[in-house]
Amino acid sequence: MTALADAPVNTDERILDLYRAHLSRGRVTLAELLGSHVEHLSDGAWITTSDGERFLNCGGYGVFILGARHPIVMSEVERQLRTNPMGTRILLEPTAAEAAEALCAVVPKGLDRVHFSLSGAEAVETALKLARANGFKRTVSMVNGYHGKSLGALSATAKDVYQNPFRPLIPDFVHLPYGDLDALSAELSAHPGQVAVILEPVQGEAGVIIPPAGYLRGVEALVREHGGFLILDEVQTGMGRLGEWWGADLDGITPDVLLAGKALGGGVMPVSAAIASRKAYKPFDKDPFLHTGTFAAMPVLMAAVRGSIRALQEERLVTRAMELGTELLPKITEIVQRNIGHLVKEVRGQGLLIGIELIEPGLAGELLTELFNAGVVANHSMTGSAVVRFTPPAILTPADVDFLLNAIDQATRDLITGSASMPEGGR
Repeated sequence: MTALADAPVNTDERILDLYRAHLSRGRVTLAELLGSHVEHLSDGAWITTSDGERFLNCGGYGVFILGARHPIVMSEVERQLRTNPMGTRILLEPTAAEAAEALCAVVPKGLDRVHFSLSGAEAVETALKLARANGFKRTVSMVNGYHGKSLGALSATAKDVYQNPFRPLIPDFVHLPYGDLDALSAELSAHPGQVAVILEPVQGEAGVIIPPAGYLRGVEALVREHGGFLILDEVQTGMGRLGEWWGADLDGITPDVLLAGKALGGGVMPVSAAIASRKAYKPFDKDPFLHTGTFAAMPVLMAAVRGSIRALQEERLVTRAMELGTELLPKITEIVQRNIGHLVKEVRGQGLLIGIELIEPGLAGELLTELFNAGVVANHSMTGSAVVRFTPPAILTPADVDFLLNAIDQATRDLITGSASMPEGGR
């Protein structure tokens, strides 16, 4: 008891000092721009800071489709914590088997093998290694696509600012324009039977870039025609984010490997997965130690997966995401066009992945700040820096929707006031 009694009080200033000393001075600089708030409590769609302020959480980069601490997910995790939270990885463990069964039941038919990991980047690495193990030595990803920052995933993430400090990267990665079937056809036909293609059904970090109609079907057809290997990165777009279980469902395609993450852990646990066809998974099926991770498929993580899928099903939250997105997109568009239409290139979205593209990156930063001042947490876009991105949960109530729309109205009006008061060239 003495150690607890003597523990230092975690004031906000002390937390800032600890970040400076041990984590990231850059993170502190960003926090100071937003008022130096410190997260204290999360509940459903809301975050409460240590000073008692509440914020509607439309950020989290796609993690919180269920909001925070969803009761079904929490009950599954708490039950597992009381029994067997961490497995030996030698003995078989039932929670992993049940989580895999639940996940395979909601992905496109024909995907029935699962490898669980922790982060989205690890799921990407799993898929890239599966492609290599199956003989596909050349990889195509799309310009402005985002697949993570570990070395293999970074090789697929075509953004110089992230790649340059770590070159040389893995060889034989080619980056093609997103939405350009002719460019993909030329690459695949030049290297038949050698190419793995990785892409997102909607490019999230690029700023909610929605492909032309039929693009995903065209990609699948070209990959099959030329004997390639198709990886669909749904780490951000999956688990209902787009108003369907998966972006693959929007176009009716089945990749060789589908990647899940972020929302897969129900906003409670970090977990990701690569879900593959039996044929694609064959190298890992044969040798279970070819690709492993100490914490992969740990029981407490698997309980979260089981809980998140159950919550989405029982509360019809995939349908709710579609309904909310259909309601929010035109209303946000109307507010933005009315208040700052001359500063906006486009408002676009699919389901509960919505982006506002400003005419310059500086304005996106200002809008994020104004939204925060109005009580809403949103996100910037890592490879589309002029885009403010909203990833609200599917559990929003009508009152939450009204709060969000009023906050966007206030933030966009305040953006005009703030921009008008700035000196020329001061942005």
